[in-house]
Amino acid sequence: MIEETEISPQHPRAESLINREKLIKHQKLGIVALAGLIAHGRGEAFDYLLGEKTTENAFKAIKTAAATMLLAKHPVISVNGNAAALAAEDIVNLAKVTGSKIEVNLFYRSLERELAIKRLLEPLGAKEILGVGEAASAQIREVCSERRRVNPRGILVADVVLVPLEDGDRTEALRKMGKTVIAIDLNPLSRTAQWASITIVDNVVRALPLLVKEASILKNERPEKLRKIVSDFDNREVLAKAIKLINQRLSEFSRKGVYISEVIEIYQNLEG
Repeated sequence: MIEETEISPQHPRAESLINREKLIKHQKLGIVALAGLIAHGRGEAFDYLLGEKTTENAFKAIKTAAATMLLAKHPVISVNGNAAALAAEDIVNLAKVTGSKIEVNLFYRSLERELAIKRLLEPLGAKEILGVGEAASAQIREVCSERRRVNPRGILVADVVLVPLEDGDRTEALRKMGKTVIAIDLNPLSRTAQWASITIVDNVVRALPLLVKEASILKNERPEKLRKIVSDFDNREVLAKAIKLINQRLSEFSRKGVYISEVIEIYQNLEG
């Protein structure tokens, strides 16, 4: 029996705490690696700097990502423990809408974790989960970690790969293989964000539901319109605007001269 902490909806950090509890729960279930908790905390810090909302800039990337997945011949959604814990249902729904395959790909790989993620996704309607066990029989040579192991019917032959909560070396390797990489990353300075073809600078719990919604809207559009959306997109501009937003928010805090009592309140909220 896994104990769960009751979180009041009136708590100023309720949504953040709920997501943390999800990760803790799924870590105990063997889905999330301990290091995944650290990675989530790093992302939360950037989310705070970005204002904890989906920006117009991020939505533009989401719309482009939806169009790109719909145009793809072999789209694949790469799933790690954190993504499965936080957005399993959205992952399955996105796969259905866009005709994408789902592939488990882990840095801290074990058959137990792969099977745990598979058991989480299948009851939600996932028809096939690639990358589990010996099915991950192909390798990306440029990647040194266990992420190099991929399914020959999935990521290896994909033309478009969605990598929510990804690491930079595999994103770089996939780009060098000629693949279009869509990343969801709260840190616009990361190698993942910088190497991706399309970077959605947003929290995965906000971005994925919007991506499902936008793909559903665009699904019946003509390919010419989808291609126009993709061709008008500039990822360097998206990253630059995200970095500029962080800089602006930090400057605003600085100009306002945040009093020590307000600083204490901020840290108390962050600590829950």
